[in-house]
Amino acid sequence: MALEVEHKFLLANDSWRDEADHAVHYKQGYLSGSPLSSVRVRISDSHAWLNIKSATIGTSRQEFEYEIPLADANTILDDLCHKPLIEKIRHFVHHQGHVWEIDEFKGDNAGLIVAEVELSQIGESFAKPAWIGAEVTDDLRYYNNNLTKNPYKNWHKEQ
Repeated sequence: MALEVEHKFLLANDSWRDEADHAVHYKQGYLSGSPLSSVRVRISDSHAWLNIKSATIGTSRQEFEYEIPLADANTILDDLCHKPLIEKIRHFVHHQGHVWEIDEFKGDNAGLIVAEVELSQIGESFAKPAWIGAEVTDDLRYYNNNLTKNPYKNWHKEQ
């Protein structure tokens, strides 16, 4: 069993862009979401994965990931996943021994940018770059599975 330990943050400014060393495009969709778990298919370049995560809220949760054929992933995304699909550019920034992943969302979630840092263990300390804003790890709205149910474009209507 794999344990994912990560923190999610909003960004205070765009200065992270000067530190990003590369970026990857992701397209992903969710097959199911239950009170216990989510099941996702993700494509990046010419690779695809099936991912299962526990629905635990907070900094740690169980995660399982398996590579699957790209053609299967495209069919699953087109025919079986909840819409809208999640599309984003993930930028990678190295900062004081950790890799920060900054997700710049596209499509129905355009305008949303979230930074994540994955840690090797619960309670591990990490330095926050100057461009990090408020922590949103415990805010369900920022979980990708929830962005398919309530895309960022709809958030202004809630306020």
